[in-house]
Amino acid sequence: MQVKMGIYLSSPKTEKVSEDGENDRLRYGLSSMQGWRATMEDAHAVYPSLDTSASFFGVYDGHGGDEVSKFCAKFLHQEVLNHEAYSAGDIHTSIRHAFLRMDEMMCGQTGQRELAALMAEKDQAKDMIEGLISPPKYGESKGQTDGGSSEEGANSDYRGPSAGSTACVAIIQNVQLLVANAGDSRCVLSRKGQAYDMSRDHKPDLQPEKERIRNAGGYVRCGRVNGTLNMSRAIGDMELKQNKSLPAEKQIVTANPDICTVELCNDDDFLVLACDGIWDCMSSQEVVDFVGKQLKHEKRLSTVCETVMDKCLAPATGGEGCDNMTMILVQFKKPSTISTVIKEQPLASNQYSECNGSTVTSNDMP
Repeated sequence: MQVKMGIYLSSPKTEKVSEDGENDRLRYGLSSMQGWRATMEDAHAVYPSLDTSASFFGVYDGHGGDEVSKFCAKFLHQEVLNHEAYSAGDIHTSIRHAFLRMDEMMCGQTGQRELAALMAEKDQAKDMIEGLISPPKYGESKGQTDGGSSEEGANSDYRGPSAGSTACVAIIQNVQLLVANAGDSRCVLSRKGQAYDMSRDHKPDLQPEKERIRNAGGYVRCGRVNGTLNMSRAIGDMELKQNKSLPAEKQIVTANPDICTVELCNDDDFLVLACDGIWDCMSSQEVVDFVGKQLKHEKRLSTVCETVMDKCLAPATGGEGCDNMTMILVQFKKPSTISTVIKEQPLASNQYSECNGSTVTSNDMP
């Protein structure tokens, strides 16, 4: 029997939700585990065939509740796919739009109702659901959500969810890998056994982040935004996005993602997307080394993910390894059709050291 002790259980919940799949370009495995936390706030999205040429993988690490991470898992990839820029071949614009659009959608009337429904799944905030937000009408939430921030909702004082979520997503289209990230989940590429960070952990103490926070009227204390949030970018957390004189990209906390692209080649082994429950316990290179060893004898990719989480799980509460854990492992198939790609496209081992809300392409890497 597991008993709640504040934010932790008396014993970890080690049951895992795992999945495997593949298409003609790649294989994937994923697993998630609640661990020591009293609730599970992670979510993920896996679409190996987002359309005829692209695959989509996303990890969303919620805080303050699971409604925002679940909302992102349900809608973010749809916003990427449905945006006109995506149809025109401009994935960068469509993914940036999708990240920022999540906040707009959640502030609208139908967005409020969708969040309420997601909260109700875990019997959270019943008073809010029953007293402030009317239930969705029949047929209203069938995969599309309205909601500009100016829309009058059932609760006209509603400014958006106080909960939030990281978002780290990878889109693989033909031989192009695009990674977009807001928060401290991380994506790492293994190329010939070397780990390359495809995203940067957005922490408040990073100088560009600290400058934006202060310029927007916030502050950093004890490594936290306004003394509370331990990341500087996230979807949701709307109480930290209320400066009406500034655009979404310049708020105290912003959903504006860093975006990195690189051409894949035959030297690329696999891709790992995971929440900070993994990265707090293992470095990028340690994960790549461990996964590489596991793949020599384990073919089921979800099992490799499960093994990583078991390795990271703390023996007791009070330190690293007590967080929720979610990991997606993507292994590239190597057909002869991609052998003509430039094989020695160099990657910098810390390519995000000078990046701030910008787009990095393979041509920018030394």
